[in-house]
Amino acid sequence: MKGVVFTEFMEMVEAKFGEEMVDDLIEATNPESGAAYTAVGTYNYIELINMVQELSKRADIPVPKLINTFGRHLASVFTSKFPSFFEEEGNTTALLKRIDNHIHVEVAKLYPDAELPKFSYEESASGEFHLYYSSTRGLADLAEGLIQAVAEYYQESFELQRQDSEQDGVQHSHFVLTAV
Repeated sequence: MKGVVFTEFMEMVEAKFGEEMVDDLIEATNPESGAAYTAVGTYNYIELINMVQELSKRADIPVPKLINTFGRHLASVFTSKFPSFFEEEGNTTALLKRIDNHIHVEVAKLYPDAELPKFSYEESASGEFHLYYSSTRGLADLAEGLIQAVAEYYQESFELQRQDSEQDGVQHSHFVLTAV
């Protein structure tokens, strides 16, 4: 997993729980990398999962909620660092349609060794937007937080439903967005 994810996680933890919590998480999880994360480095995603699980214990917040909150945090970082992606599209579903064929293409240029989740979509005749997520890392809660924050960015309201499954070590999530 790219270091930018780790550095942003540490920034979120420091902002929400304090610098001491960051130190406590590093000490408790003793990451193989030594937690000397750089934005361009690559690290084992298990280090992040271990820190999220430890934070969950210490803050008494369920892991899925923490991962979702981190997804929301990442969305705010992305909107400020990469405003052109958001300005070009103009609404939530337009942006979500371009994750794999535009946004992830640009990410791969910056980070050629990045292991990115896969996204695809369908639009139904009834107006529902179906987004499909697949990843070996199983971070659908992060994807959900990103989706929710993107909708908030565009000031749009959706009912969001999600169905998860797993096959051969790959998490598949089906998100259904219905405008309200």
